[in-house]
Amino acid sequence: MLAPLASRHFRRNSDRSAELRLEKISKRFGGLKVFQDVSFTLPPGDVLGIIGPNGAGKTTLINIICGNLAPTTGRILLQDVDITGKSIHMLSRRGLVRTFQQTNAFARATVRDSVARAFRFSGNSANGTDVTSLLRRFDLLDRLDEPTGMLPYGQQKMLGLLLAYATRPKVLLLDEPAAGLEARERSRIDDFVHHARRAFGCAILIVEHDMDLIRRLCPRILVLDGGRVLAEGAPQDVLSRQDVIEAYLGGSDETATVPC
Repeated sequence: MLAPLASRHFRRNSDRSAELRLEKISKRFGGLKVFQDVSFTLPPGDVLGIIGPNGAGKTTLINIICGNLAPTTGRILLQDVDITGKSIHMLSRRGLVRTFQQTNAFARATVRDSVARAFRFSGNSANGTDVTSLLRRFDLLDRLDEPTGMLPYGQQKMLGLLLAYATRPKVLLLDEPAAGLEARERSRIDDFVHHARRAFGCAILIVEHDMDLIRRLCPRILVLDGGRVLAEGAPQDVLSRQDVIEAYLGGSDETATVPC
């Protein structure tokens, strides 16, 4: 049974902060090149948005970082430790945690039990992390004893984020956190990101189609296209570049969301 949820805010724990660094990561599936020589650094407390046309390899990149796939070449470092090719379970234990585009909560477990499982997996005490305010913001506090599979889609999606938060992450990889959410629900992603940064000072990587959300939350974005990094920098600079605009005009369903 989940212990009483603490109401106090968790103070930033600087010794858990860590820098994520990718060095010339490439991925091929047989003769198919997904991307090549992708490099970037994600410092503690920073938020990086990754965008690109469909098929640019954005989710594949997250799968490689979190250990779900191995890169063909290159290496990944977390706090100067080489974590390339380590398992997703091992990396989650080290504080590198991902969320999924689809809802991924335990369908038959209650909200309370799901949160308890997240605490047990991470080895954290339920009193060590304040999740009460997020449960309240996501309208889940009054639904603690309901099966997660019975929740509306938007609440299942937010519960998936909350389970990642409960592990006290060093690095959060968010794969299309706003996918499927109604417009009125998308501000909750902002709440979640601000809350995680304030609580843990964690680094956050966001793959997302919603350009308004990217512009709000990401001081820096990286554009993948054609197997390479097309551009990197501040959203107002990158999204106004002609080559970036043209990258979205090849029949992608993301075209309409790119500000010109």
